[in-house]
Amino acid sequence: MISSSPQVTDVGGAPRPSAVLIDFGGVLTVPLRQAFGALGEDLGVDADEALRVLATHEGARSALGEHEVGRLDDEGFEDAFAAALSEVGGRRVEPRGLLPRLGAHMELDEPMVDLVRELRTAGVPVALVSNSLGRDSYARIDLDELFDIAVISGQVGIRKPSRRIYALACEGLGVEPEHCVLVDDLEHNLVGAARLGIEGILHRSAGETIARVRERLALPASATP
Repeated sequence: MISSSPQVTDVGGAPRPSAVLIDFGGVLTVPLRQAFGALGEDLGVDADEALRVLATHEGARSALGEHEVGRLDDEGFEDAFAAALSEVGGRRVEPRGLLPRLGAHMELDEPMVDLVRELRTAGVPVALVSNSLGRDSYARIDLDELFDIAVISGQVGIRKPSRRIYALACEGLGVEPEHCVLVDDLEHNLVGAARLGIEGILHRSAGETIARVRERLALPASATP
């Protein structure tokens, strides 16, 4: 049920956010470019090649979309991604283990994880809203500790930037969309959320994002050592 409790407003009458939706890969972890670059080095390809292939190769892009909504399993995605890398790079890439190898490079950005803990301690509702990539994507974190709810694309069959996935997160938190802020590293995900009235913070660095989240939710700047 959506909460109807009074909301704090900014000067001018706009509602101040009272809940946070937050992405995983590239926000609570190191940047995706860094992780895919390290995977490319593992595979003996140019540091930017793996991510570029995933973004531009039709077969890889299609497989990613199917995987993110749960219609293609890890092995099916690995097969398609490896085939695309092999085609573009001119050398065979072994598919098995591609996702775990990528996951090994998705190191947590600890200040961002600490921000989530800070929000929970302050009583701010927090939802993970993430496009899944591999069945073990979230093995590094305790979902129950960090989030009130986790809305993961492969589990709900909807991926960002669909408005429906953000609506599910808001409903799960019991908060109206206009009282939420989304932290994401991809502009088009913020655009999708904005269609519901969700404020966006484009993540570029932990320091900048933490300061902006604290400011928008009126949290003390010194809350986390």
